[in-house]
Amino acid sequence: MARSTGPSGLRARLGGFVPGDVVRVAALVSVVVAFLALGGVAAALFLLVLGGVVIPRALGAPTVLDVAYGLALLVAAWAAQLDWYRALPWLDLPVHAACTGLIAVMSVVLVVRRGVVPGPEVAASGGPRLATVVLTTGLGAVVAILWEIGEWAGHTYLDDRIGVGYTDTVVDLAAGLVGSALAGLVLTTRPPAGGRR
Repeated sequence: MARSTGPSGLRARLGGFVPGDVVRVAALVSVVVAFLALGGVAAALFLLVLGGVVIPRALGAPTVLDVAYGLALLVAAWAAQLDWYRALPWLDLPVHAACTGLIAVMSVVLVVRRGVVPGPEVAASGGPRLATVVLTTGLGAVVAILWEIGEWAGHTYLDDRIGVGYTDTVVDLAAGLVGSALAGLVLTTRPPAGGRR
């Protein structure tokens, strides 16, 4: 009897486990650790992260995207809780760029899978590459704006250690746009078509 060698065959042999599930377990553990050691605000942040890292599983996102997206969200949250942004002020920009870009890609996967827009696989075959970059950058811009609103609300109502201010906001938005545009360019060469691979 031949053994299944594809991704679905591997998932079946592992009881449905996929590599991104390790990140999801880490996010769940982070919720518990945050609640016990850091308080309710930190626990709420990690609950938000946990909700976010479930999305790629629900969408059947490609493994590399699933893991990279989940790790980026976890690193961003832990960096905030462990004051890495204060210790390493430069870290904020790559985190905003990476997280916003990856969330933008996940948003593209979502709108493509829901049939809202045609898939970026069209771009890989010589179709509208610019449209893929614009879509990804546009979705990333929305994410970047919501993130900055969230930072402002967090600073105003929950924890005044959250860094806000005109320069911080503008630079964070710029980093998010750059990250999203770069992610869109990557999508034109490696579209997340189909399920996990």
